[in-house]
Amino acid sequence: MLTFIPTPIGNPQDITIRALREFEKATLFLCEDTRETKRLLHILEKRFEFNYPKAEFLSFHEHNQAERLKEVSKRLKDEQVVYVSDAGMPVISDPGQILVEYCQQENIEYDVLPGGTAVTTAYAASGFKEGKFLFYGFLPQKGVQRSSALVELMNKPENIVLYEAPHRIEKLISEIVEIDKSRELFFAKELTKKFQNYYRGDAKSILELFTDGKINSKGEWVVVIEAKKDKTKALYIDDILALDLQPKVKAKLLAKLTTKSVKEWYKQLIK
Repeated sequence: MLTFIPTPIGNPQDITIRALREFEKATLFLCEDTRETKRLLHILEKRFEFNYPKAEFLSFHEHNQAERLKEVSKRLKDEQVVYVSDAGMPVISDPGQILVEYCQQENIEYDVLPGGTAVTTAYAASGFKEGKFLFYGFLPQKGVQRSSALVELMNKPENIVLYEAPHRIEKLISEIVEIDKSRELFFAKELTKKFQNYYRGDAKSILELFTDGKINSKGEWVVVIEAKKDKTKALYIDDILALDLQPKVKAKLLAKLTTKSVKEWYKQLIK
């Protein structure tokens, strides 16, 4: 049997009793990072009534999951196997989906334990009134794919939840300011950890906190972007035209928001 077990997103005290008992029974751990999993288990062993399992630990991540699945496929049926990501709920913006699909296709018994995730924790703390939101995960790291995705998301009628790396968090806010400096944002840093902090305000004021050195960018970040109130996509055409981007990039962004093709916008821009 395979059990997907969520781990604390920061504070080890958020582990569940059920998770501890499943860890103790396991004979095989499939881990996004075996070092992170072993570190957590040693902490749990010291602080709680937990017996460190006599189990094998194997890495299972986006770069090796196909080959690893072939290696452990028979053990999924015959042993008590658990899968854990580095933090939070497996599969949600983390590896593991291939295991769910395999268990369904091969009629292998599996279970998913409930647990914390940064998505819902941050959204609950945001104070936004709407009960629904769109979770995107991480934006593309750079280029037109990143710009295009962000513009498209900021035109959605739902609130958006993103993850962002510490070395790109200030860049993200700058990009949001270029699109809509008055957009209401909520930032959660280091959720459940010692230096957890919340920040809420319009994009321009949040950016000023970073540029003035009042916010340290280190740590994990969750960003909640308020839904666009004006449903007309034409609102952002002037914003994109004002951006310092190559005509080809602008044309692709503008085509996302209008009925004109990329070719039509490119011809207009180069004139």
